[in-house]
Amino acid sequence: MSAINPRETLDRALHEVLDEILVLGSMVEEAVRASVAALKQRDLKASEKLYAADDRINEKHFEIEDRCITLIATQQPMAKDLRTLAAVIEISTELERMGDYAKGIAKINILLGSEPLIKPLIDIPRMADLSIDMLHRSLGAFVARDVEAARKIPQEDDQIDGLYNQVYRELVTYMIADTSTIDRANFLLWAAHNLERLADRVTNICERTIYMATGEMRELDRSDDELVNFEKKYKQ
Repeated sequence: MSAINPRETLDRALHEVLDEILVLGSMVEEAVRASVAALKQRDLKASEKLYAADDRINEKHFEIEDRCITLIATQQPMAKDLRTLAAVIEISTELERMGDYAKGIAKINILLGSEPLIKPLIDIPRMADLSIDMLHRSLGAFVARDVEAARKIPQEDDQIDGLYNQVYRELVTYMIADTSTIDRANFLLWAAHNLERLADRVTNICERTIYMATGEMRELDRSDDELVNFEKKYKQ
């Protein structure tokens, strides 16, 4: 009977936690997609189910975190392994928070109740599609240790920011024209903000990918830097 190789055991365990990150990512992607669809269609029952289903995302997050801590404590991982496990814990947390954004959008739909949307949703679903696509590719880059992709994906956040600014301006116009729309407009602005923040967290995933693969810990350029945007706007 051959002896168990500790390195093979750890490699297999690392592969399994990476698979679990992809599972959690898929859960989050579906939650975001479904929450925006329910808001667009004003499907309150769907939103109620999504709100309750967030517990499953939380449970998966804690399972992954616990597995990583156990591996650190029992398998004597090397430096590169520790970076991988630390990155998995951090990314799992980012995904759990993204799940909270989806839950928040479901809550918005519930709070709107029987009130109609002040306008058909166009840009918010576009924000969701772009954010989900960025998230999906960022997790692919993480598992593949694709540093080049991890550096490029955050640059696409400009598109999300542009749509968010467009939603903001449009909703403010509605509020100014008719004060009775203020509450409903604020709900939609909240939904758009959740998607904008989700895209920001994709950048965090990309930073952890670079750290895992290279040991380099640095912030990537963020197009949503509020001070930079303020200076660009008011120095013209």
